[in-house]
Amino acid sequence: MVVPPTAFHFLVLLSLAVPAHAAPRVVAARGQWAALNEGRTCEAASKSLRPALKDRPQARASLAFDAGGPRRGQFAVQLSRMPRAGASVMLTVGKSPFLLMSQGDRAWSRGPGQEAAIIAAMRGNSGMKVEARSPGGGRIRDYYSLDGAPLAIDAAAACAARLANR
Repeated sequence: MVVPPTAFHFLVLLSLAVPAHAAPRVVAARGQWAALNEGRTCEAASKSLRPALKDRPQARASLAFDAGGPRRGQFAVQLSRMPRAGASVMLTVGKSPFLLMSQGDRAWSRGPGQEAAIIAAMRGNSGMKVEARSPGGGRIRDYYSLDGAPLAIDAAAACAARLANR
């Protein structure tokens, strides 16, 4: 029998994926998402539904909010595999596609307008996927549940606002 992951399982796995020198504080967690605080940055984050394969990174998506800084919901993703050089990276939330900027196995949103649209789409859908072409021509597909995303987004934004007002 497969036991569905809980917020606790997510937090344990997320803590293992963070470098030892970084110790983010959990602000809130629900479903597959958690809001984390690390210094002057707060983020809503989740790992992909599929566990990482041996010797590969765990795919991870996040929305970053800086306290008084430039990021107000910047979407970023760590892909599960390195895409083909020059490949496009597409985020699809529900039926809404978003072309991301990318470098190596990481990709991120293109600016405030796209970030607002991504957040709005995440609030109204149950899942999202990130896709790119692999070096061999196949598809890289990382799937995410959006269960708990609205709470994590709101908590991360509020966390950054509190830090900015200190």
